[in-house]
Amino acid sequence: MWDVLMAFPAESLIAFTIGGLILNFAPGADVFFATACGIQGGPRAGAMAGLGVGFGVVWHITLAALGLSAVIAAHPEALTAIRWAGAAYLLWLAWKSWRAGSGGGSARGVVSPLRAIGRGFLSNALNPKPVLFILAFLPQFTRPEYGPIWQQVVVLGAIFAFTGTLVTIGYGIAAGYLGRSLSARMGAVNKVAAILFGGLAAKLAIS
Repeated sequence: MWDVLMAFPAESLIAFTIGGLILNFAPGADVFFATACGIQGGPRAGAMAGLGVGFGVVWHITLAALGLSAVIAAHPEALTAIRWAGAAYLLWLAWKSWRAGSGGGSARGVVSPLRAIGRGFLSNALNPKPVLFILAFLPQFTRPEYGPIWQQVVVLGAIFAFTGTLVTIGYGIAAGYLGRSLSARMGAVNKVAAILFGGLAAKLAIS
């Protein structure tokens, strides 16, 4: 794997990394999810949600390296099933957030680190868009002369997942501190989180 990494020209890796960072910094579903978790659960919950999203990206990279992403993308019914499952999950989170009420300080600890990671993973793993994105973005930087294509996908995917996870964690932490400053109004904070989750579910369902 190291030999494959070294085979990439430096300018190609730099261009790939910069391109990935631009895409990750642009607010998308993962950023909004980590933001919602941070607003509702605090900086740690936001960070752990971002980490979970990163694990979801690793899941999609693994599927791509094994060639399974291409199989899924070739079957629209599979993409539709994944999309609806993801939308249903986000709606469930929206419902829980809306009913959370204004629990004051205790409400800030309702999302455990492991649960936040799990939520972040599911929000990304049940989104079919990363399947199509990875199939469209990563192959642009692969070349047969660099080594086995699946290993190139793993190398590029690891870079993309690492940088993207850091960005998403950053958004989650920032949102957590914002939510903490509004802790006296937890009812409103939970409602905002519910709206964000619900908006993500609607966007996923109609896209």
